[in-house]
Amino acid sequence: HMDGRAGAGCCWCQQLSAPLSELSVPLAVPYLDEPPTPLHFYRDWVCPNRPCIIRNALQHWPALHKWSLPYLRATVGSTEVSVAVTPDGYADAVRGDRFVMPAELRLPLSSVLDVLEGSAQHPGVLYVQKQCSNLPNELPQLLSDLEPHVPWASEALGKMPDAVNFWLGEAAAVTSLHKDHYENLYCVVSGEKHFLLHPPSDRPFIPYELYTPATYQLTEEGTFEVVDEEAVEKVPWIPLDPLAPDLAQYPGYRRTQALRCTVRAGEMLYLPALWFHHVQQSHGCIAVNFWYDMEYDLKYSYFQLLDSLTKASGLD
Repeated sequence: HMDGRAGAGCCWCQQLSAPLSELSVPLAVPYLDEPPTPLHFYRDWVCPNRPCIIRNALQHWPALHKWSLPYLRATVGSTEVSVAVTPDGYADAVRGDRFVMPAELRLPLSSVLDVLEGSAQHPGVLYVQKQCSNLPNELPQLLSDLEPHVPWASEALGKMPDAVNFWLGEAAAVTSLHKDHYENLYCVVSGEKHFLLHPPSDRPFIPYELYTPATYQLTEEGTFEVVDEEAVEKVPWIPLDPLAPDLAQYPGYRRTQALRCTVRAGEMLYLPALWFHHVQQSHGCIAVNFWYDMEYDLKYSYFQLLDSLTKASGLD
């Protein structure tokens, strides 16, 4: 939604975002053949806020060789987990004039595995994706199969992770474009994840709008209803689908530079804080990620300035 100020806005945001993009945004996400030292990780990736994919970082995890759908069934099949359920695979996403969150069910993990293996059906699309340290909180039996943190990252960042999350879902489960205030180390144990990334410097060209928050509710008949959250403030969210952007409505998006990468089993993506990301996956992909709280430093201040100027100039 552009108004008369947008022309001037485009001028300043190009001047502000272009040099940063040229300095810190690679043409493709680079690979490291082994984990960096804490010093190199901090100096070469965290400080410049640059993503990378790290190979051979999980080789010592028993999970890399053990975790499969049959192993999960035998180990934690009877354990109840929080499962996000949506009609179309999009949880926490704009649908019409609402920001719709998933229905959340408590199901034995074996029920999810039945659907993934095709021996049972369930209404909608299932995704184990509870992002509140669901691995230690809901599946503690699996903790001995991996490290509780990433030692070289914890040393570099000077802290332990705020959350360790377990992810398992259908191929139709998609994570809509968004950003997080966390340094994210995303580890694929089985299958693969497909990321579309935008650097924080693309913020002037990524639209946000305000939406009434709502939640899917699953009826007894197996259909979905959208129920508004009561007396809650509107939620700012990105309405644009980067896989099929409406460039007539959001022409500024042409100026962005998306990076696409695939993270395969045994690989770890360092996704820096404030990078926008959209995520797809192979069917039954198993992953774990570590969220480290970001430093609220000059990088954060720069992004807040960029965000405020974008809103003030009418680019949103």
